[in-house]
Amino acid sequence: MAGRLQDKVALVTGAGTGIGEAVALKFAREGAVVVVAGLPGDPLGDVVSEIDRRGGRAAPFMGDVADEQAAEDCVKLAVERFGRLDILVNNAGLLPVTAEVHEFPIDKFDDMVRANVRSCFVMTRAALPELQRNRGNVVSAGSEAGVIGLPNNAAYGGTKAWVHSFMRGVAVENAKHGVRANCVCPGPIDTAWTHADMGPMDEKMEEQIVQATPLARRGTVEEVANVYAFLASDEASFVTGSLYMVDGGITIGKGPVGDEVPQALREQPALTLPIHHEHDGGRTGLPAMSSN
Repeated sequence: MAGRLQDKVALVTGAGTGIGEAVALKFAREGAVVVVAGLPGDPLGDVVSEIDRRGGRAAPFMGDVADEQAAEDCVKLAVERFGRLDILVNNAGLLPVTAEVHEFPIDKFDDMVRANVRSCFVMTRAALPELQRNRGNVVSAGSEAGVIGLPNNAAYGGTKAWVHSFMRGVAVENAKHGVRANCVCPGPIDTAWTHADMGPMDEKMEEQIVQATPLARRGTVEEVANVYAFLASDEASFVTGSLYMVDGGITIGKGPVGDEVPQALREQPALTLPIHHEHDGGRTGLPAMSSN
């Protein structure tokens, strides 16, 4: 049977690590040809090789997609190499530090706005003519933090709230072209970002995010990628302007609800995708993934 994305051409930013890696691999499994985009130093070659090894087709693009010319070049690569562009996934993003607003470094704020906001805007702007031509769609990395706010990183939540609003505007603006636009909004996902020894969170925050999650565990990057695949597919043909929460219920949790879940129910499902870099990128300062 053909996959749900059979013969579609997809472009995934921040695709070398974390959720982006999982999305690229999932899309390839579902039959899509994938442009795997990321920064110099990201393990893009590993992701492309894994897709090729399993009979898929992929091409790497190395560059800062927050740069207008790089964004245009990335879209151009997809069209010149594979003939079209059907799906844009704006996954590139950055969570550089955690700090309260009065202590948040201005330079880190600027980096985060560039990675989370500007990259989403310039990539969408560059891709829309092709998506309109092919009645394609765009799926962007939102966050539960953009819905309810994120203490100790209010600025991050603010950037994601912008993405939510932007995608909804794009959805209405482009409905007349047959283009859909949606957000996937992860909560605490098992990437470097949610581990104190790998990313910006301290041990207290790491403990609290699990306690506050009704399902009492981190989600896997594959669980997030599954929702991206649905929204990017024709199965979601009547879904646009939506924020799909993949958060274990954290946005509706009240207090340390996760403590009430038996240990036997806290196990993550086993990965079926050949993911190797879900815990990379947490301290690199690179816009390589969006994990919550």
